[in-house]
Amino acid sequence: MVTGGAGFIGSHLADRLLGEDNWKITVVDDLNDFYSPELKRANIAPHLANGNYEFVEADIRDIDAVESLFSEANFDVIVHLAARAGVRPSLCQPKLYSDTNINGTLNLLEQARIHGVKQFIFASSSSVYGINCKMPFSEEDRIHQPISPYASTKAAAELLCHTYSHLHDIRTVCLRFFTVYGARQRPDLAIHKFAKLISEDKPIQMFGDGTTRRDYTYIDDIIQGVRASIDYSGSMHEVINLGESQTTELRELIALLEESVGKKAIIDQQPMQPGDVPCTYADITKARNLLGYNPTTKIVEGIPKFVEWFQSVGRSCSAV
Repeated sequence: MVTGGAGFIGSHLADRLLGEDNWKITVVDDLNDFYSPELKRANIAPHLANGNYEFVEADIRDIDAVESLFSEANFDVIVHLAARAGVRPSLCQPKLYSDTNINGTLNLLEQARIHGVKQFIFASSSSVYGINCKMPFSEEDRIHQPISPYASTKAAAELLCHTYSHLHDIRTVCLRFFTVYGARQRPDLAIHKFAKLISEDKPIQMFGDGTTRRDYTYIDDIIQGVRASIDYSGSMHEVINLGESQTTELRELIALLEESVGKKAIIDQQPMQPGDVPCTYADITKARNLLGYNPTTKIVEGIPKFVEWFQSVGRSCSAV
């Protein structure tokens, strides 16, 4: 089972599982309107004719729907990608984020317990580190100071995974994703949004002075790590960073987009936003050791790849 499998990361994972792996998968997604459901339908369209693929439109908050999924199939692995995403929207809708990201995860873990599913992969986030002064971020760092409801919900769900692993013999692997980008990226995320606005000669909002830094991770590298976690057979609970272990300033990111799009950005400088952290930076030693993780696409290569997709396909997929 892949929850959130109609989204950006989930549809790429489905590509991999249906392609070279030839797995049978059930994708669960509620096709909510956080961004256009039609974009998600476009993501899954190539998969629907595959006999190993089943799509179920369901909300993980709906316990009856979740119970029905498990009553109709025997799952070896759950890859739980479904979530309400984004730091800034969570400031306005904390209850929605809590209901989806905590209670929805609990619903899945409980059904995994009841039905004997022994491998549970959870998509967490680098946002759980909050304002962390120690660089790079290590899985051993304390995460007791999140600064957004979104971050808090991801940290809470990690704890639920540990609890169910300890009590019910479910191997849980919590993957902390660091700013994933690439083809099919959500249109509300900076790289996609900036590419669209630059190409249309419209201003882009730059929050702060442009010196905030992010560890941008190309989608192919993330999928490599997720796929390895499905096969992981070590300890019963792990938290693992998946990033590039390289940081890029916001103003450098904008310059790379300008070069690839072929236009200069019009900058609308804004104050720093509540909930935003100054830097994210992944220590990926653990991922290398436990998963054989080896990210290969640096930002200077990944941005041109993204822009190539955007200019050929993504321009028509940018309506939020």
